[in-house]
Amino acid sequence: MPVVSVVRLQGTIGGTGRGALSDRAVAQQIERAFSRGKPKAVALEVNSPGGSPVQSALIGARIRRLADEKKIPVYAFVEDVAASGGYWIASAADKIFVDRSSIVGSIGVISAGFGAHVFLQRQGIERRVHTAGESKSMLDPFRPESEEDVARLERWLGQLHETFIDHVKGRRGDTLADDPDLFTGEIWIGERAVKVGLADGVAHLAPEMKSRFGDKVKFRRYEQKRPLLSRFGASLATDAMAAIEDRAGFARFGL
Repeated sequence: MPVVSVVRLQGTIGGTGRGALSDRAVAQQIERAFSRGKPKAVALEVNSPGGSPVQSALIGARIRRLADEKKIPVYAFVEDVAASGGYWIASAADKIFVDRSSIVGSIGVISAGFGAHVFLQRQGIERRVHTAGESKSMLDPFRPESEEDVARLERWLGQLHETFIDHVKGRRGDTLADDPDLFTGEIWIGERAVKVGLADGVAHLAPEMKSRFGDKVKFRRYEQKRPLLSRFGASLATDAMAAIEDRAGFARFGL
């Protein structure tokens, strides 16, 4: 009986909670998915609005390394969203499938913060910072924004964006359409994502895998396990903050 390993990759990437989607957190389930038995394929259930570019790259690289070593095809199935780092991970697959309402893309880099120096002045609070190294307090939210800091940040973001673009081009190759908005951070829905080459078709996991490996295909699922203490309600404050962080990530896409 043919077996397909199913790995669920859900949530904001690189978050702080116990269920955070990071390379370390999902390494075991990914390794087992490729190594246990002799699966015909590995299917990724991806539902992520993105997050850490490094963790996205590490997870994607682990998937590709195992796929190449064991010569096992990988199929990604996007649920609500695979955007930014979520799309980076999905593009580690050989084929990407979406639902007609899936959100895909957002190939860009973002840095967000706040400025509170005016508030401090109005409250009569004096900010005291002492550094060794002129760039050590760069982008301090309690100081006025400087042109030098902004230029430096934009340079970093540009470098990260180039890395992201190179990865997508390397993985998707000739399937990508000649669309000027492809790497602007724009998003695409369902069939439109297929038309621009960010996905290969509209399909759901079970019927697509059955069409490829037969109706008797068996699905073996690998999901990240929550720590025992967390299951009994320990670290409620940390888990609550992680839930807010995760919710905010999905909310960017109206989810």
